[in-house]
Amino acid sequence: MAAPMKAESPAWPRGFYKRRYVWELPVRLSHWTNVLCILVLFLSGEYIAHPQLAPSGEAAQHFVMGRVREIHFAFAFLFLVSFLLRVYWFWMGNNYARSGFPFVWRAAWWQDLFRQAKQYLALERGHVHLGHNALAGLAYTVCVIGLGWGQIFTGLALYSESNPGGFWDRLVGWVIPLYGGSFRTHMWHHMFSWAFIVFAAVHVYIVLFDSHQFKNGILSSIVSGFKFYEEGDLDHDTWLS
Repeated sequence: MAAPMKAESPAWPRGFYKRRYVWELPVRLSHWTNVLCILVLFLSGEYIAHPQLAPSGEAAQHFVMGRVREIHFAFAFLFLVSFLLRVYWFWMGNNYARSGFPFVWRAAWWQDLFRQAKQYLALERGHVHLGHNALAGLAYTVCVIGLGWGQIFTGLALYSESNPGGFWDRLVGWVIPLYGGSFRTHMWHHMFSWAFIVFAAVHVYIVLFDSHQFKNGILSSIVSGFKFYEEGDLDHDTWLS
């Protein structure tokens, strides 16, 4: 008598997750370098704008402001290198390095944008992306890429004032008259830095919210590079393969 046939196990058991390598090392390295740089640049920049330390004794015996400016400039150039690395890896990395890019000419991108915004406002779990969704991509493009270039150009222009006619003055000195003078360039640089802090606060909140809603390793992925996904999660970040 033939033995009864065993039912085939499902290829993807319900409730089980699979793992995928999403964030490559340059993406993670750039992310954490930017976190460190933005924190140091903001604190040192605030001190430069509003000095709080007043060491006793003759000013000639101290170099507090000089040291703070030194730290500010060093981390500014580190931020520039990290920023350029991320821009380079946008083109050279995997598809997730380009995920969320604003496809404003595609109707599907707008549909995903409004759907994601509606789900956030309703505090719903919503659909899942392995990479960035359209709303996150738009936020990163405006608040990281846009603000980043603004900070870099205004910062280097202000730095160039210490050496008129030098390399940086010839390269980005045109930024100061474009913004209406040194004082206004300072003010824009200052406002860009506060915009970064506002974005960072919202970013951390959204990451914690998504981590609680999706439970797919969002927090750990920026350390390990791996995210977890269920059947049906969206994986359409395939442009420029």
